[in-house]
Amino acid sequence: MYLKSINPATGEIIREYEEFHSDEIDNALESNYKAFMQWRKESVERRAKLLRNAAGILREKQEGLAFNITVEMGKNIVEARAEVEKCAKVCEYYADNGADFLKNEMIETEAQLSYASMQPIGPVLAIMPWNFPLWQVFRFAAPTLMAGNTGLLKHASNVPGCALAIENVFVEAGFPADVFRTLLVRSSKVEKIIGDKRVKAVTLTGSTPAGKAVAATAGKHLKKCVLELGGSDPYLILEDADIDAAVDACVAGRILNTGQSCIGAKRFIILDEVYDEFATKFTDRMREITLGDPFDEGKKMGPMARYKFREDIHRQVENSINKGAKLLTGGYIPKRDGAFYPATVLGDVKPGMVAYHEELFGPVASLIRARNEAEAIHIANDTVFGLGAAVFTRNVERGQRIAEQELEAGCCFVNDFVKSDPRLPFGGVKESGYGRELSHYGMKEFMNVKGVYIK
Repeated sequence: MYLKSINPATGEIIREYEEFHSDEIDNALESNYKAFMQWRKESVERRAKLLRNAAGILREKQEGLAFNITVEMGKNIVEARAEVEKCAKVCEYYADNGADFLKNEMIETEAQLSYASMQPIGPVLAIMPWNFPLWQVFRFAAPTLMAGNTGLLKHASNVPGCALAIENVFVEAGFPADVFRTLLVRSSKVEKIIGDKRVKAVTLTGSTPAGKAVAATAGKHLKKCVLELGGSDPYLILEDADIDAAVDACVAGRILNTGQSCIGAKRFIILDEVYDEFATKFTDRMREITLGDPFDEGKKMGPMARYKFREDIHRQVENSINKGAKLLTGGYIPKRDGAFYPATVLGDVKPGMVAYHEELFGPVASLIRARNEAEAIHIANDTVFGLGAAVFTRNVERGQRIAEQELEAGCCFVNDFVKSDPRLPFGGVKESGYGRELSHYGMKEFMNVKGVYIK
């Protein structure tokens, strides 16, 4: 069996990679577990040094790594370079702050000495998606390795070149052999790997159905898991918003990565007073988005990652139009090679439409009217998802109140589009998953927070 790497801009096969056999999987798990037994004893200073080395390797090989991203999943080359740089920064963040995150927390009790000690738990299996093929992995790997755990990567089947390149970054950075291993396997092998006694925890970024399956398997074996799943992020445009600035942020948040992002801006909930102005300006900007070769820096949007994904989102668009949504721009399959789909805007989206309820994982925006702030908040929360959300208003205190207290999401932004940042906790609620990545919260998800009491 082979994993195929296919260029979504041309449909051409780049390379085929032989899938790991059962013996290879077993050897990788065993070597990774043995590496953990030594790595856990390594000083935090040494771990930090190697993470800084990894950051240096990422910057040194930025062009080659960005090329891998673009050719395997179609990301615009400018965005691909930025993704590599973001990976370097997360390595540096944990190198700079990891030692403080791992310090004992002193707790006053009747004992002579009592505290919480942060201890690593062992190999962590990461099941990662294709849409940010380096960033998703490094945001797990940097805190995991800094904490003294080891990493096992089951990457998406369409980006095997990126998966192997990531492992090579850690090798070149000087990490001990087998501390980080890539497993070239299909999803059908995951259940058995999770159940293996050498694997101590699981983290998954992916769809809600995939998260439910992984959570069930991890629960069966009593293993901790962190799930970052789908999202249908609402953006509230209030009547006092700076419309031009809101349009800038909303367009950027919708077309980033060709709209293929869990935290992409998807549902735009606009108060009646400014609906027409926002809809006109937003649609005009979306209409200007050009399609083209993702290696052409002048083009703003490359192809979707697979032809199937384009077919899926086009079906969602057609279904919504048939239910009464207004097609304001886009909404067609271009007559050209590659899995391209234009920036698309659907207006007057209402309950009962696919574009209202389902995640649109591509460059399609849903515009929804709201009569007032209360109705806008209700619509924003009227979803099974709860990953990110944003609100646009000139009244910052109003925006902060809505973001902090009203919106049901794991991360909420005011006057900007939602993005992940190593310094902030990242994750969702409801069917967008549970657990947190990034910040010190992400590092401590896979630690044994051990209570120590000395009398």
